[in-house]
Amino acid sequence: MSTGAAPPRYAVSRVANEHDPRREYENRMAAWLRLKQGQDWRYVRLGNLRLAVALAAALIAWFAFAHPVISAWWLVAPAALFIGLVIWHSRVARKQVVASRAIRLYARGLKRLDDDWAGSGESGKEFANPDHIYTGDLDVFGKGSVFELISTARTRSGEHVLARWLEAPAARDEVCARQQAAKELGARLELREDFALLGEAARSEIYPETLEQWAKAPNVVFSPWLRLLATGCTVIAVSATAALICGVVPLSVAAAALAANICLIVWMRKRTASVLGGCSAPAAGLEVLSVLIERLERESFTSPLLQRLRGSLEIEGLAASRRIAHLERLMAWLDSSHHVLVSVIAPLLLWKEHLAMMIEEWREENGEGVVEWLRACGEFEALCSLAGLAYERPDWVFPEFVSVDSPQLEATALRHPLLGRRAVANDVSLNSDTRVWIVSGSNMSGKSTLMRAIGVNVVLASAGAPVAAASLRLSALQVGASMRNVDSLQDGRSRFFAEISRIRNISALAGNGKAVLFLLDELLSGTNSHDRRIGAAAIVKGLVDRGAIGLVTTHDLALAELEADLGYRAANVHFDDHLLDGHMEFDYKLLPGVVTHSNALELMRAVGLAV
Repeated sequence: MSTGAAPPRYAVSRVANEHDPRREYENRMAAWLRLKQGQDWRYVRLGNLRLAVALAAALIAWFAFAHPVISAWWLVAPAALFIGLVIWHSRVARKQVVASRAIRLYARGLKRLDDDWAGSGESGKEFANPDHIYTGDLDVFGKGSVFELISTARTRSGEHVLARWLEAPAARDEVCARQQAAKELGARLELREDFALLGEAARSEIYPETLEQWAKAPNVVFSPWLRLLATGCTVIAVSATAALICGVVPLSVAAAALAANICLIVWMRKRTASVLGGCSAPAAGLEVLSVLIERLERESFTSPLLQRLRGSLEIEGLAASRRIAHLERLMAWLDSSHHVLVSVIAPLLLWKEHLAMMIEEWREENGEGVVEWLRACGEFEALCSLAGLAYERPDWVFPEFVSVDSPQLEATALRHPLLGRRAVANDVSLNSDTRVWIVSGSNMSGKSTLMRAIGVNVVLASAGAPVAAASLRLSALQVGASMRNVDSLQDGRSRFFAEISRIRNISALAGNGKAVLFLLDELLSGTNSHDRRIGAAAIVKGLVDRGAIGLVTTHDLALAELEADLGYRAANVHFDDHLLDGHMEFDYKLLPGVVTHSNALELMRAVGLAV
């Protein structure tokens, strides 16, 4: 398939520069731009040459037929030349397409390096779930989201796998395996580039749901005796026809053999239609998928996860690409059924019936493999996304997961991954000694941003990705966040009810033995101070008693007294601000203790309210 052709190589370093992704991307983008310009020049020249050859052929035809002065055989040369130019022209066009893809690939990479990536990639908005326990609160999906930042997947399977990784934490061993794989792929820019460029064609042509549905569909039964009967009828019909042509048997014998074939065709028509009617789209998707698979089959890996993915592309020692090639041949024969000659002899050969049985046999043998091949390619793309993030963010680190009896999160210079160079680093320490931080501070001082920075980094860590920190040591944690609860007129629920419903779900997680990291922003702000104080104390104490760790932000300084209720298990921290020349100044640096003032009145006056 033309869109799946392997991208052309070019004369730049084949070893990715591990320390300067910007220079590497700029070099590669420049190389692809040169290739694109060269192909554009060839495309125009070949188009002009085709036109010239066509005009020459028309002139020869005029002299050969309108005013016969030369032989019509003179048309053979321009016709052959024109066909050759058409083939060459199409190849140039394919190279143009691949070069354009590569230019877009590296242009987006440079945008990520410039922190100008929001809105330039796949947002993953189709995976957004307002009822998920943290993805909506932590900007995991949507424009400017975690998914858009890190996803370089170019197939739906890859996007689905990456989204699944971001939606739920993996086991410690699986996270470590992903980290190893991402580290190995980080320096293999050539492979990641090829997969991204090939995958962009696959995105519009591979429908995972269609392929999986076809692969897992109930078998269409062609019993052994039916297969034997069809083979026997074909042999008899062909032999009888050949004997008729040689004058050995009368017409009635050949006609009887053909009639038997037609009866068998009618008898098998439902099963034949069931197989052939539903195989075209899945086969086309597999044809494109085979290009990605073939690229992976050429690689060898050292990390166990990549070795396992590579090994899943073989069944009983036969490579997936070769198995798919066999299906492609069957589909090519099926496509030839529309040819006039094949249509004439099809009843004699039981052409479609034999193809239906062979295609169904292929599906029975490889149906489970199709699902595995899709999963392997999708998982490999997701790993490439993690590897690309590590390559582009050399100042990020892969976290260390520790096995401890109680939840733990220790980070130095932790930053919000989505803020780029604007992010301010803070150290974080939650463990068996200090299980809760009560974060106070004035408006816009950085309380919610700190909470999201912690949550997003834990989500990335639990997916196997690097994190925006100088170091991060943590145990396996399930994040639960209550930060963006909104009321719903359609569902008939208030913001307060949405908040306590989410908190109930977080408490249930902790009660089920999960090691939970809770993030509660402006806890119970939708009720009065008296109820808020009592309710907040009970909620936080209940979570801590279930073994959870986390943060609570508040404007209500009465909640800072929770430290006294929880004793050593809680600590007050805060963000400060300063009024300078009528403007509020924030440094977003975390400080111990409780904030001593509020800026609400100053902010109201700053926007012109008379207070």
